[in-house]
Amino acid sequence: MTHKWRFFRSGGFDQVRLETGADIRSLSELDPKLWAALSCPTANLEFDDRMLEFIDADGDGHIRVPEVLAAIQWVCSVLRNPEDLTRGSDVLQLDAIDDSTPEGATLLSSARQILHNIGKKDEVVITVEDTADINKIFASTQFNGDGIIPVASASDAETQGVIEDIMKCVEPVQDRSGQPGISAEQVEQFFTEAKAYAQWWQDAEQDATGILPLGEHTDAARTIFDTVRAKIGDYFIRCNLVEFDQKAGDPLNPALSDYEALANTNLSSTTEQLATLPLAKIEANKPLPLDEGINPAWIDAINAFKQQVIQPLLGSKTHLSADEWHTLCDRFAAHQTWLDAKQGAMVESLGIQRVRTILAGGFQDGIGALLQKDQALANVSDAINSVEKLIRYHRHLFQLLNNFVSFRDFYTAQNKAIFQAGSLYLDGRRCNFCLRVDDIGKHSSMAGLSGIYLAYCECRRKSGSETMIIAAAFTNGDADNLMVGRNGIFYDRKGQDWDATIIRIIEHPISVRQAFWYPYKRIGKMIGEQIEKMASAREKSVQDQAAAGIADVSQKTEAGKPPAAPFDVGKFAGIFAAIGLAIGAIGTAIASVVTGFLSLVWWQMPLAILGLILVISGPSVLIAFLKLRKRNLAPLLDGNGWAINTRAIINIPFGTSLTQMAVLPAGAQRSLTDPYAEKKRPWKFYLFILLLLGSVAYLMQSGRLNEGTIDTLKGHIGTLKDRFLTGNAKLDEANDPATAKEILPASPETEGAEGKQAGVDEASRPATGQVKNEPVTSADPALDAPVPKPAPAVKLR
Repeated sequence: MTHKWRFFRSGGFDQVRLETGADIRSLSELDPKLWAALSCPTANLEFDDRMLEFIDADGDGHIRVPEVLAAIQWVCSVLRNPEDLTRGSDVLQLDAIDDSTPEGATLLSSARQILHNIGKKDEVVITVEDTADINKIFASTQFNGDGIIPVASASDAETQGVIEDIMKCVEPVQDRSGQPGISAEQVEQFFTEAKAYAQWWQDAEQDATGILPLGEHTDAARTIFDTVRAKIGDYFIRCNLVEFDQKAGDPLNPALSDYEALANTNLSSTTEQLATLPLAKIEANKPLPLDEGINPAWIDAINAFKQQVIQPLLGSKTHLSADEWHTLCDRFAAHQTWLDAKQGAMVESLGIQRVRTILAGGFQDGIGALLQKDQALANVSDAINSVEKLIRYHRHLFQLLNNFVSFRDFYTAQNKAIFQAGSLYLDGRRCNFCLRVDDIGKHSSMAGLSGIYLAYCECRRKSGSETMIIAAAFTNGDADNLMVGRNGIFYDRKGQDWDATIIRIIEHPISVRQAFWYPYKRIGKMIGEQIEKMASAREKSVQDQAAAGIADVSQKTEAGKPPAAPFDVGKFAGIFAAIGLAIGAIGTAIASVVTGFLSLVWWQMPLAILGLILVISGPSVLIAFLKLRKRNLAPLLDGNGWAINTRAIINIPFGTSLTQMAVLPAGAQRSLTDPYAEKKRPWKFYLFILLLLGSVAYLMQSGRLNEGTIDTLKGHIGTLKDRFLTGNAKLDEANDPATAKEILPASPETEGAEGKQAGVDEASRPATGQVKNEPVTSADPALDAPVPKPAPAVKLR
């Protein structure tokens, strides 16, 4: 009968609901296309590493669907009730093991043996901790099935001694009991070397006269011979040279300067300069003295050579001739040839007598029998490993299924997913979605497709000796204060804290709130940057002008020229007029906006404000909303080596839960008094605002603020423009000596009329010698009234 599956909708896809033992047992019937993942790595997971090793049968570092199904099939075959897997208990009841099958019976027996070995023979439950210390389990056992025997595996002292000798010659390996031991391969290697070493010695003993002139002492004598061989050979060669040419005698013996160099030195038999001098005085056909006349640095070596080499081979001697020396060299030449063909060097440290004793005692067969007894228990040892595997499956398999077949742990608040490494605290937020990353370049190439704002952080502990890289997902708040170099604290799943530093950022929308304010922040930033650029440029221009002026004055002073002309007010009047014109234009624009807004009906005003907000923030919010709804978990896990089988969406509500903002605790008291807060505006400013608003309200209520009034304001602004322009021309004339005219002050009687006719007078005034008698009509009829003649002017001097 086909199993009836149940699914739940989360993350934008249907996920299988695993709740019962029947669900787990029947998982092989579920189409893999409905699994959330098809493969996951064994690294960078917050999961039991030992269990992952058991599931990863081929040891390739990845868990795949067939391996998961094989683990389910095995654990269900050795448990009485697969429903126990859904509890994820830390302890395994012994009666939960199904001993009706041969494998189950073996597991139950092994579990009881483990408890017996660790001193818990009366316990009815077994835990992971009971199987963790494998050395403790096998500490009291003679054989454990691992194919390695320690010294304690032998019952007699002689065999124990041979095992110790073998471990002296070969590198021992660790037995499951924790003690050093030897394997079958090492035993075979040792006895092979021992037989070769014995045969090598046997070849020497067959030609003892030539190869072993001193018997078992030949090797020690050869060592002494090699010590003096080069120095004695040097002595006889020097004597031969003197025999060849008497003139070589003095140069080959030490010069007086050599002794003078030693005069101020504390001499001893170990002085290096003495050892370089000849062994004895060099003369033609002179034998080597053995009792006296020897270089002090070589007296001890010559005495040992005399006693252990010369006397046994040549008898008692006081001098050694050149012929006798060559005889000794020939006697040791055959021995050297034998040494060069040495075999079995591995066991040489034991000596030939001990090696022959071991070979003759039949210990190879005895140790081999011990190894066979140990290997016969291999099934028991494997069963003990199976007990550990069963306990770990019983504890963790259900958790793995809910992070592989489905992502229940990630999309619910019950447990954290096995790929969540911990929590990052940074910028007043706690990011609960953090992944461990090995290769930033490889991971970021895929993570960019997720649509999630990511901050890669380098985490360090213990003065930087422990490091790791995490990718933290920011799914709430804004990115205003997130930048490379910012520091935070990362807490791993064990509660350990790490110093975290942002080293790379992948930018994507974080929240709708950020998208709403983003256009205003961008405009403000742009204006600030432009103002900063203009201020910097203006400051540089002023500095350049000042520097140029100072340089110009300095040059003219040095050349005897008069200083520059005084400040020209007329020229700067044009600048002031231009500034006034700009202010007038800005005022016109503001007046147009304000009057247009005030001309609306009261219920239209909030709609206008809402429409303006929609125009500015609407596109940004819409784009962010669409992107936030499409954030995908799959590329983040794919970048870490997973094979995700679906689109795992992180929508806005779920994303908000992954990143928690800082909030005041419930019931907390908050004081709004800030002793360092900015001072409030003066009361005069607020009074001015109230008067302005009251005036506008009054004008609207009385009906005086209408379209005619607006036209009148525009006419006044145009008149002010013309006045600024003609004012600039008048100032130019006043500063031109050729066309200078008397500037007359206005009389009090005509001052008001002049203000009304400012636009007409300035527009009709002749410019630079030209007169035009064209009539000028003002935009306001009130301004076309006749203007009284000005009072007689007083000429200014």
